[in-house]
Amino acid sequence: MSIKEQVIAIIAEQAVLEPGDVEMHNTLEELGIDSLGLVESIFAIEEAFDIQVPFNANNPAESDFDISTVASIVAGIERLRAEQH
Repeated sequence: MSIKEQVIAIIAEQAVLEPGDVEMHNTLEELGIDSLGLVESIFAIEEAFDIQVPFNANNPAESDFDISTVASIVAGIERLRAEQH
């Protein structure tokens, strides 16, 4: 399973949607994920990919990790994994 597919699966689970309903351009808000769901998604992503997401739950705008869309989350994970290897 690719990073993209795994991220979509995690986000779909949080949003109680089918993975096919999650598009790369969607924001988490559009998918119905609230702030608690966002934090749970970040934890699930960290666990799935064995990474530490530099995420400030109190102020996402200050984070190095762009959570604005599904695509930006995938790109952020790819960058973090590249930095680890």
